[in-house]
Amino acid sequence: MREILIAALCCFAGAATAQTPSLLGFAPAGASAETALEARFDTYLDATRIGARLKVLSDRPHHVGSPGDQLNARRIYDEYKACGFDVSVDTFYVLFPTPKTRLLEMTAPVPYKALLAEPSLKEDATSGQTSEQLPTYNAWSADGDVSGQLVFVGYGLPDDYDQLARRGIDVKGKIVIARYGRSWRGIKPKVAQEHGAIGCIIYSDPKDDGYFAGDVYPEGAFKNEYGVQRGSVMDMPIYPGDPLTPNIGATKDAPRIDRKDAVNLLKIPVLPISYHDAEPLLKSLGGPVAPEDWRGALPMTYHLGPGKTVVHLKLEFNWDIKPIYDIVARVPGSVFPDQWIIRGNHHDAWVNGAGDPLSGQVAMLEEAHAIGELLKTGWRPKRTLVFCSWDGEEPALLGSTEFVEEHARDLQRHAVAYINSDGNGRGFLNAEGSHALQPFLEQVARDVKDPETGVSVLERRRAREAVNSADTKQRSELLASYPFHIGALGSGSDFSPFIQHIGVPSIDLAYGGEDPGGEYHSIYDSYDDYRRFKDPGFVYGVTLAKTAGRTMLRLSEADVLPFDFTALSKTIEGYEGEVTALAEKMRESTTVDNRLIREGYYRLADNPAEPIQAPSPKTAVPFFNFAPLQNAQAALSKASGRLQKVLTPALSGDTLRVVNTGLYQAEQQLLSDQGLPRRPWYRHTIYAPGFYTGYGVKTLPGIREALEQRNWAEVQQQIDLDAAVLSQFADYLDRLATSAGAPE
Repeated sequence: MREILIAALCCFAGAATAQTPSLLGFAPAGASAETALEARFDTYLDATRIGARLKVLSDRPHHVGSPGDQLNARRIYDEYKACGFDVSVDTFYVLFPTPKTRLLEMTAPVPYKALLAEPSLKEDATSGQTSEQLPTYNAWSADGDVSGQLVFVGYGLPDDYDQLARRGIDVKGKIVIARYGRSWRGIKPKVAQEHGAIGCIIYSDPKDDGYFAGDVYPEGAFKNEYGVQRGSVMDMPIYPGDPLTPNIGATKDAPRIDRKDAVNLLKIPVLPISYHDAEPLLKSLGGPVAPEDWRGALPMTYHLGPGKTVVHLKLEFNWDIKPIYDIVARVPGSVFPDQWIIRGNHHDAWVNGAGDPLSGQVAMLEEAHAIGELLKTGWRPKRTLVFCSWDGEEPALLGSTEFVEEHARDLQRHAVAYINSDGNGRGFLNAEGSHALQPFLEQVARDVKDPETGVSVLERRRAREAVNSADTKQRSELLASYPFHIGALGSGSDFSPFIQHIGVPSIDLAYGGEDPGGEYHSIYDSYDDYRRFKDPGFVYGVTLAKTAGRTMLRLSEADVLPFDFTALSKTIEGYEGEVTALAEKMRESTTVDNRLIREGYYRLADNPAEPIQAPSPKTAVPFFNFAPLQNAQAALSKASGRLQKVLTPALSGDTLRVVNTGLYQAEQQLLSDQGLPRRPWYRHTIYAPGFYTGYGVKTLPGIREALEQRNWAEVQQQIDLDAAVLSQFADYLDRLATSAGAPE
């Protein structure tokens, strides 16, 4: 496969030219100057320095509230100061639970006490820092002391519980064990709690990132039998950040709600375990054999339970208020100082965090170093550059959310865009974000070289999609004209409060696809692991710095900010087609399923040894009036096209300032005042994390999730609401086009 990929890349490489490429938002002379500036920027980037910085910042555990966290905040502050930036610290005071008691034991049919520990390894220099490490736990689990029968619930998603119900298995009053995977971890206890479970255990199966996938650490990169994925289980699809200060910054004197009133905190205890500890529990289960796609790679038959297996789970936590430190560094703009380009990456980790998050943090610090070197030559950015090293991302996007809630008004007034990264690896460019920036990001990807192949990261991504396509026609189309698409933003990193709460255009960047992830959130996410398996030579740290650096510099220096709302309009049109098709598909499938139930086909298909109950009939899916949404989309298409025709670098003076301000504030028009149903903190009508996917995005979330949850009245309400928002957005773009001189 690798040989095919390289051959494909060679074909694409011939298309490159020696001419200065056009740049969105720049006149030809400006594009030449910008290209020269970026070439100088590149000369100041150094992989050796990135690696050395990574070793220092990952030299000890640095979770929220730890001495290592405070030390790294000081180190990062000093680096920005050395670059010549104006540096400040935004300190917030947030709730952060740490474990006091952790006990998991099987009391029947045979006794077993879980180890709940990861051993140190001689091959990993920092794995033995036991006194400073957070133990294996899920932050925001409830305190609890529970005993009950054990039930295996697969991946712990709503559909998995439907399958259990059809087998006559009820988890009410029981403890469930779920596999990591197929959704964000916090969804698993959330759904378990909704179904009446009294506790939840989450384990890593070797089929996903253990010995089934490859050699385990330290021989290889995959999870060994003792590795555990720590992580947050806060219900962040309700709202992220400090649970006691929703919608306001968690300053020292901020009013706080009682913890019992925080609707995003669980009521049941939750604990992550290794596959070493999971095996005896799963092996003891009786009951029906698990569905095929639930079964992992442990050497046994996977059963569902319940039966004779009884477990005891006891968890207690210290519920302390801890300080967090957001390091904010500014370079004032020389022409438009009131327009801010914001770059961010978090610095806290669950343990040593070399991969997550420091691989992104050290790349961002290298970008800052290069900007500092440019400043020494007398260069000044046109727009203000802001570098933010966030604290508290791992527990609940704490640092970025509190910052956004505290400074929301100023950010909506001044922030042109937020550019995020988190962990970084090697391989292929992954870019997600506001779709009005999609053509701009395509040009950035065109102009950054992949260090392994020597072609652009755009061409390498194109090659992967062409080679991996199973459809010959699609391969040919990719080779002829590559349609570069960026993904939509869900959650899971610090972009979420910017785009989904206050409507600041946002981008998330990372490289990966060739680096295994067995170390994720374990003590083995270390410098030794990273230099061996993630990015040997730290060359993709340089590549990320080039990608994010160009993104910052072009947004800073552009005459006309490179937003293209025709790209956004086409994307929204695609989403509108998807929800319309989803409604029709659900209508057809409900009709067929109800016929199968009515005519007894489920009974005929049952395995007599393991009878399966037919599902209950579903209510018929009504017809919805999508016309308001379609009409609003047509108006948006027309308005965005009208605006795009007049966005030229020839604009100047007050017109240029008004237009640029209007361009970067346009995303705010896609916010809803009332927010999404049952979670008003999320206000963006186009992008949101899924209520039952967590990190995974839902587009046109109000409509899509009302359909999925079969709330028919809400479907029509959300169609009408989104139509009103899109109509308002179209009117806004029309007014902006008129300001830019478009003919009536």
